Amino acid sequence: MNQLEHSQSARRFFRSRLFLLILLGIAILISFNYARVYYQDYEIRKEIRQLEEEVRSLEQKKLESLNILQYVTSNSFVEEKARTELNMKKPGEQVAIIHTPSIEMGEAVVSPEEDTLTDVANPLKWWYYFVKKKGSEE
Repeated sequence: MNQLEHSQSARRFFRSRLFLLILLGIAILISFNYARVYYQDYEIRKEIRQLEEEVRSLEQKKLESLNILQYVTSNSFVEEKARTELNMKKPGEQVAIIHTPSIEMGEAVVSPEEDTLTDVANPLKWWYYFVKKKGSEE
């Protein structure tokens, strides 16, 4: 009889609301833990993608830097800098200097027409300016 009572009490416990509440509490705890772990996994995967993108970007910068370094160490770069910055030439090479007129410091390029107007009053200069413009358009 003892065993029968024990079996019946176990059945009553498993069919009771208390057992149902305990199972519900355990299911909620497991669900919360699963959601927390899933979110952590999502954040880690997101960070991994960002780091992989950064690695690709840094590799591209490295390749560009290596190309620049290769060019800087080449003879053509050294020759170009020697010509432009140090004003050097190759042995046996002829140098031609082309003089281009440029505005020197403190000097202004003045047309002959403007040169004649230097001693004229300012209102007359304006008059000539507007009259010449209208006259040249016609």
